[in-house]
Amino acid sequence: MDKNFGGVIWTNHALNRMRERGIKQGDAWVTWRNPDQSRCGTSGDTWVYYKTYDDQKIEVVAKKNDKGEWVILSVWSKLVSGNASRENKKNSILETIWKNFFKRKKF
Repeated sequence: MDKNFGGVIWTNHALNRMRERGIKQGDAWVTWRNPDQSRCGTSGDTWVYYKTYDDQKIEVVAKKNDKGEWVILSVWSKLVSGNASRENKKNSILETIWKNFFKRKKF
C-alpha cells in the first residue's frame, strides 16, 4: 500500500485499517473519487464517501489539509445484503401471523 496512492495522502491509520479489513486501496480510492453517496462528516471539515460493491459497502473518511491536498483518514466496510433484509421482513410477517393466530385461538 502506498501513502500517496492516486494523488492523495493516506494516513497510516487508513492504511492499517485497510490491511486489517482486507480492503483494496484501489477500491477505497474509487470510493473517494467516484462515490455512490457522500455526506459531511461529524467534525465539519471531513467528508464520508460511500460506494457499494456487490454485498460490501466501503466508507472512506477524507478531508483537505492546510495545503488543500486531500487526505484519506480512515476506511472501513460493512456487509449490505438485500436478501438478508428481505428475509428478515419475511420472518417478521410470519412471526406476526403466528402470534396473531395463537392470540385469537381459544383453547
